[in-house]
Parts: sequence; C-alpha cells; structure tokens
Amino acid sequence: MELSFVWVSRLSMAEIGKAGERFLKQVIFQKLGKKDERVILGPRVGGDFGVVKINDEQVLLVKTDPLSIIPALGLRESAWMTVHLLASDLATSGIGPQFAVLDFNLPPRMSYDEFETYWDALHEEMEKLGIAIVAGHTGKYEGCDFTVVGGGMMFSIARSDGYVSSSMAEIGDRLVLTKGVAISASSILARVFKEKVEKELGQKTQKKLSEMLYNFTTVKDSLIAAKLGLRKVITAMHDCTEGGLLGGIYELCEASNKGVLVYKDKIKIDEDIEAICKLFNIDPLKSLNEGGLLCCVKPERVDDLIKELAKAGINAFEIGEIRPVNEGRFLIDGNKKVRIEAVDVDPYWEAFWREFKK
Repeated sequence: MELSFVWVSRLSMAEIGKAGERFLKQVIFQKLGKKDERVILGPRVGGDFGVVKINDEQVLLVKTDPLSIIPALGLRESAWMTVHLLASDLATSGIGPQFAVLDFNLPPRMSYDEFETYWDALHEEMEKLGIAIVAGHTGKYEGCDFTVVGGGMMFSIARSDGYVSSSMAEIGDRLVLTKGVAISASSILARVFKEKVEKELGQKTQKKLSEMLYNFTTVKDSLIAAKLGLRKVITAMHDCTEGGLLGGIYELCEASNKGVLVYKDKIKIDEDIEAICKLFNIDPLKSLNEGGLLCCVKPERVDDLIKELAKAGINAFEIGEIRPVNEGRFLIDGNKKVRIEAVDVDPYWEAFWREFKK
C-alpha cells in the first residue's frame, strides 16, 4: 500500500501536536461535564490517566489516546506502536492494562485487507500484554486520513491503595530516567528521512536509530519499578512523550505541585541520537521521547531500581531530585540554572514538517 502524509498548510506549527497548557487550563479543564465525587483523579496537566472510585476497595484506571497508522513505519509497526503508546500511559500507575476499547475512523483509500494486517498485529500485541478488547467501532469516512485514524481507551481495575500517579511525587524523591532522550524523535526521523540520515550520518547510524522503534514503550519499565513497592518506594511515574524529557519533568512537577533540580551532566545522551538531533536542529531534551520513563524513588532504593531495570536490559540513571514547589524547577547546567517550563510545541514537529515540505 502506498501511504502518504497529508500536509495541511492552513495549520500553524503552534496547532500541531497536543494542545498547549494555557488552552487546556483556560478552556478544557474548566468544562468537564457533571461533577462527580467518585472521580478521584480527573484531567490535569501531566496526568497519564484518570481514576474513578468503584467502591471502598477498588478503583478504575482509565486512559485514552489517538490510534495511528504512520505510513513511513508500516502497518504492523504502527499497530505495535499504537498499542504501546496507550499501554505505557496506563502502566505508569504500576498496574498493567487489562481492557481496551478502540474506535477506528479509517480513510476510504485504505482497504479492509490492509486493515486486517494492521489488526492482526494489534491483536497479537494486545494478547502478549494481557489486554482484552471489549468494545469498539470500525468504519471508513470521508475527511479521515493518515496518520491519526481514531481513538482508543485502555482501563484497569486496581486496589484503592495499589497504584501511583504523576500527582504523588514527594519532596526528597530521586528522579530516575529510563533509556534516554529523544528516542522516538530520532527513530522516526531516521525512518522517514532515510536517505538524508544515511548520507549525513552513515548507514550504520540510520539502521541503529530506525531499530529503536521497539523502545517506544515504558510498559516493562513501569511494571519492573512497581515490584519494588508502590507508594512506599516508587511514589510517582510519568512517561515522556511530546516535549521530551524536560516537558515530561515539567508535567510531573505540575501534576504533583512540586519543584525539581535536574543535573544536565547526569543526563546520558546516546551519541547517535545527539548527532541526528543536531542534523535536524532539534533540542534532544525537549523532543519526542516515547520510551523514556521518569520514576520518583526513595533515595535509599535508587540503586535497587537501576539494578532491577538493568536485569531486563533497560538502562536507567538518576538525574535529579524532587524539591518543594517554592524552590522552583531548574536544570543545572554547569554554573547556570535554567528554568524548566512547559514545552508548548515539540521541536520534532517543526523539524519533521520543515523537512517533509522540501
């Protein structure tokens, strides 16, 4: 199937990607339908999922996100990524996703035979992760196109005291990052603009970055961390998506109403990721980073967390400390203190469409 991206020239770069913090706070979060005391955690900046009380002992954890078919990745790879981007957010609770509802609004030019290939891969990955699909909708509609082809929801049932959220970070927690930075930005750029990357950085680097696609998940990271003890050892988790590492840190602190000190010299950046970010003129600390998980962990258990992740082949390293909110949120870069703020437009999007239009 020959798929192609659709460039909508009427959109400004400020409208690409997730809505900005100001719009969310001023519009979305002010109008959330009926108020219900059973809603324990609702929509908020830095929120990975919602929590609804079932009874005194159980809660429902709920997450929604777009469903995607990205032409440059292929059908099976897009299905894998779609499952893991949804599952990763919910898994930051420390609880694996259990159920899914999927709504596919497909472009008319996509055949159902082609969709079957995508669906088979999606089913296989759901089955591996232990997720049951319980409802949904599938159809083709005019006006729909790639890359977003619908919306999905995952949910799980958990004990009332048996999960964590990004709102639970505590002062003194150490901040641990898994894998690294700009993982998804680098991999997608290497796949979509293969010839440029091969020419400038070499075939070996292009292949390595392309194969990082299967790092676009934090499901395993989160569930390994959870085994150390939720709330007592691991107090909060948040996966880095749009806005990259610094955007993710800001969201985590905003959700928890905390400050933070992050040390730039402790952030390990893969040399090939650094090279492709330089090639496309994007900041690796602020660029799309699906696959990177932020864990808030008690100081005395940092080494235990890093060792447990290493056993599963996941690199992790301590990068900072949660502080009181009145101390601010700063990246320590040598002798400089740089304020960590919201990333309203991920530089990946600008680089992608700038290059795509050439």
